[in-house]
Amino acid sequence: MAGTIGYVILGYLCGSVLFAQVFSKVFHKEGMIENSKDQNPGTANAFMQGGFWCGLLTLAGDVLKGFLPVFWFMHGEMAGDSHVLLQGLVIAAPVIGHGFPLFYGFRGGKGIAVTFGCLLGLLPLWQPLGALAVFFVFFSVVLRITPHYHRTLAAYLCTLAFVLCMGGGESVRVGFVIITLTVCTRLFSSREVKEKMGVGLLWMH
Repeated sequence: MAGTIGYVILGYLCGSVLFAQVFSKVFHKEGMIENSKDQNPGTANAFMQGGFWCGLLTLAGDVLKGFLPVFWFMHGEMAGDSHVLLQGLVIAAPVIGHGFPLFYGFRGGKGIAVTFGCLLGLLPLWQPLGALAVFFVFFSVVLRITPHYHRTLAAYLCTLAFVLCMGGGESVRVGFVIITLTVCTRLFSSREVKEKMGVGLLWMH
């Protein structure tokens, strides 16, 4: 159990490193997060405010900080010997760290790229990762939900329903419940203006 708690702490600390903030300093883009529309220290603002390389490196960092702790744990000897709740916390810890980072006064980002990293760490279990990707694409190009705030909510809630219904993997279900709660909390508390939701079909545009 102590080893699993160590992985929870490791994942949280990895998540607490906000690479958008790190690379904003590397590329001399100080203030890019504060000057953005939603003040979210994530990949989208790193691309839009910091440029291609700042965005790409932020994306890589955010995915890796989710992937590595989860992958190391899931493919280690302790994965099968821990309580389901602790296993779920290991899966969700990087997203919790990103949303409520120790190093930035617990004011972090939404955690979308980090979520993909955490789910990537579950491989060869691919269904949760595939479901989140499919729902994001579906709500972006087929049944178009705007703005991004509502699209993200829809994608996570639909993926959560899928994960809860899929067979096996109790710790994965617990982990994704915690991830969804964390992301929704950050969305609801974000400073961006909550615009009215729009829904349209691809062939109607």
